[in-house]
Amino acid sequence: MSENKTNNHIKIGVLAVQGAFAEHRQILEKLGVETFEIRQLRDLEQDFDGLILPGGESTVQGKLLHDLGLFEPLRERIESGLPTFGTCAGLILLAEKLSNDGHTYFATSPVTVERNAYGRQLGSFFTEENFEGIGKIPMTFIRAPLIQRASKDVQILATVQNQIVAVRYKNQLAISFHPELNSDLRVHQYFVEEIVKVNRMQVKNVA
Repeated sequence: MSENKTNNHIKIGVLAVQGAFAEHRQILEKLGVETFEIRQLRDLEQDFDGLILPGGESTVQGKLLHDLGLFEPLRERIESGLPTFGTCAGLILLAEKLSNDGHTYFATSPVTVERNAYGRQLGSFFTEENFEGIGKIPMTFIRAPLIQRASKDVQILATVQNQIVAVRYKNQLAISFHPELNSDLRVHQYFVEEIVKVNRMQVKNVA
């Protein structure tokens, strides 16, 4: 684990019903962040500072969230301001609208997303592009969605080939690619520093 003592008192839950949750935990632990897996309702009884919704199969994740009784409690927490980071399938779970699917999930981020937006030729690919506030970072796309439209309140953080692939809306960070599959820690550090810690300070100041 990292010796980054400034992150020692941060605790983030990672949805672990399906998908690449283990890789997210490994990245966070390198940053000195305490993590735990959210698999069932009783896992939400503990206090935590942030939530990660990993890549995987959004349809499967959505069904399991309902079957396990996790859907409404998590949606309420996200709407109430819990810092939340969704990657790939996690972006789909957060999107207010899906252009090629009539179904939605948490629908807490005012963006329109196209599922499996890249055809077979670009079904999976790697590139490096600029991420606002960080710089140029590696981006791994695997049957990725893309953000077709975003409301005026949404901050666009990154684009690839003129398509939006990373946004921030209030307490929510949502991206099309998989930062957990690269050794670069900066996107997760951005989430911890710019969203989780900022939210924590705001709550403390209000209290």
